[in-house]
Amino acid sequence: MKIVIQCAASKDPAAGMMTTSEGTPVLFVADPGLAPARTDVVYARPDDLAEDGQRGRDALLLYNLQPNGNPLGLLPAWRLYRHPAYGKLVERFGEANIFILSAGWGLLCADFLTPAYDITFSAQAEPFKRRRAHDAYADFNMLEGRQSEPVAFFGGKDYLPLFCRLTANYPGRRIAAFNSASEPQAHGVRFVRYHTRTRTNWHYEAVNAFLDGAFFAA
Repeated sequence: MKIVIQCAASKDPAAGMMTTSEGTPVLFVADPGLAPARTDVVYARPDDLAEDGQRGRDALLLYNLQPNGNPLGLLPAWRLYRHPAYGKLVERFGEANIFILSAGWGLLCADFLTPAYDITFSAQAEPFKRRRAHDAYADFNMLEGRQSEPVAFFGGKDYLPLFCRLTANYPGRRIAAFNSASEPQAHGVRFVRYHTRTRTNWHYEAVNAFLDGAFFAA
């Protein structure tokens, strides 16, 4: 079984960053024009062109293909986020079967080296961090071309449309946890309700219940 879990705002403070050709750290955000002034970083969107004409997304992909010892200290996607749920999933299912749904990058393999970034779908986030539904992103889709075993998604309603879009052509069964009063609707997705009074980051509870065998079966 493949597991997809949404990204998180809380990231490892020691996470590395991509840099400009001059060595200045790049912080990827949803809207650099709205970001607070800083002298220690350069703001950019993942699909912005750098001075060398290369998008940040392409530079990151190339870095992963030729890490050369990972000099920038980027973390595998599952280690970038501080909540223990990511580590628990990797421990149970292995890196090859865990994927992160990132508001900044798309659908990432758990072992994909990922820089610190500040992009989210949350409506409560500061405007410079918030990715909106109409924003154009060339999202990675690292689940594409994988085996057709079932894939389960743990994430909030803000991330569900991206999951459904990026997995629309996935040949295996798709299952998604939800906890809203009404069941979401998406073609080809089986929704399973997780009952909880928690409203913020409830999907971590659902992950723990899943790992304990108290939610839907793998």
